[in-house]
Amino acid sequence: MDPIRPVSDPPDPSAEAAPETPPAGWRRSRSAPSLADAYRSIPVDGSTWWRKMLAFAGPGYLVAVGYMDPGNWATSLAGGSRFGYSLLSVILISNLMAVLLQGLSSKLGIVTGRDLAQACRDHYSRPTSLLLWVGAEIAIAACDLAEVIGSAIALKLLFGIPITWGILITALDVMLVLVLQHRGFRLLEAIVIALIATIGAAFLFELVISHPAMGLVARGFIPSTDIITDKDQLYIAIGILGATVMPHNLYLHSSIVQTRRYEETAAGKREAVHFAFIDSTIALTMALFINAAILIVAAATFYSSGHTEVAEIQDAYKLLTPLLGVGGASAVFALALLASGQNSTLTGTLAGQIVMEGFLDLRLRPWVRRLITRGIAIVPAIIVSIVSGEQGTARLLIFSQVVLSLQLSFAVFPLVQFTSDKTKMGEFVSAAWLKWLSWTVAVVIAVLNVWLLFQTFAGWLA
Repeated sequence: MDPIRPVSDPPDPSAEAAPETPPAGWRRSRSAPSLADAYRSIPVDGSTWWRKMLAFAGPGYLVAVGYMDPGNWATSLAGGSRFGYSLLSVILISNLMAVLLQGLSSKLGIVTGRDLAQACRDHYSRPTSLLLWVGAEIAIAACDLAEVIGSAIALKLLFGIPITWGILITALDVMLVLVLQHRGFRLLEAIVIALIATIGAAFLFELVISHPAMGLVARGFIPSTDIITDKDQLYIAIGILGATVMPHNLYLHSSIVQTRRYEETAAGKREAVHFAFIDSTIALTMALFINAAILIVAAATFYSSGHTEVAEIQDAYKLLTPLLGVGGASAVFALALLASGQNSTLTGTLAGQIVMEGFLDLRLRPWVRRLITRGIAIVPAIIVSIVSGEQGTARLLIFSQVVLSLQLSFAVFPLVQFTSDKTKMGEFVSAAWLKWLSWTVAVVIAVLNVWLLFQTFAGWLA
């Protein structure tokens, strides 16, 4: 069977809701939704507040996965081992930015019935849309690269499997994704939540046995001028900011919130926006805990013992058990890394489908889409692992985060533009203070990422 299907082939779940003429602010009527099999498949007609909250819970956790993927681990490890607890405030600020942007993303999807990719395709010229699509695909491939390397490192640490073979084994998770997608979206959400809980439990264990100085931890959440005046701290701080907000998450969230069967009235959308924001905020708070825990454990274990150069995952694994004196500390760390990598696999596949369907109005069967994305990630990872070994894969992991930073603004600026446009959003347009805050965050992220990229490339050329 031909793996490529035109949009008109599958039944259009939104056909009844789509208007005959384009709504105000848009050039086209809504097209078939992304992830058509899951679109409006989950009822939300709960009789109490808690039942409705549970009905809307789920999409935020799929989004939160991108904020705790293996690519974030290196920056948090480096920050904790070199500067103790002082960069906890950067993780907190990054998380607040993420809450804002993901809230805008879910609102765009619920109010307009379009995900961010579809909105870009409608608003911009075809050449611009194609450029944005290419950028989004590169970002997804970079995220997949981080997941491949992270999972391979975890398999090496846990079972002694060589990095190259571990990279090849990660290709088998294609089957896992396909099975879960055919079992229903709720099961997919449940698996992701279970993996997040596994990561959270692992780092709670690491926190308990590392005995951090709680007074210093609390003080670390207060921003310090040293972060700005110390060039080395600033570099890692910007790395944390740049690696936290993932561009593909903005596309993902605007689509998967539409899996809920909320009423498409002003009141129904307002309620959906409210519960979706609560869902993503709770999930991102869990991501904040995990990212902060990585830095705290690094500070309590490595910084306090003088091991200030620990920045790679393999080094942290080797030192955790000897320094903490607790058997299994390193294994629990590696298990959390494996769970993090597999979570990224699930959400990366969904984001890839959404981006391709939204920008191109073209459907690929999930297995074809997954093979293409995973192939793009596996080929460079295998080549580097063979040529440069483990040290090379660690550098490739950092490179994947640089690529993500480069693409971030190309998702953030359209999102802020659309949600600030009254003709597109109607009564749900961002308030004046929210517009100001959103544009400020967008500009700050852009400036910091440009600085990070400049410093990274300068370091490579030196």
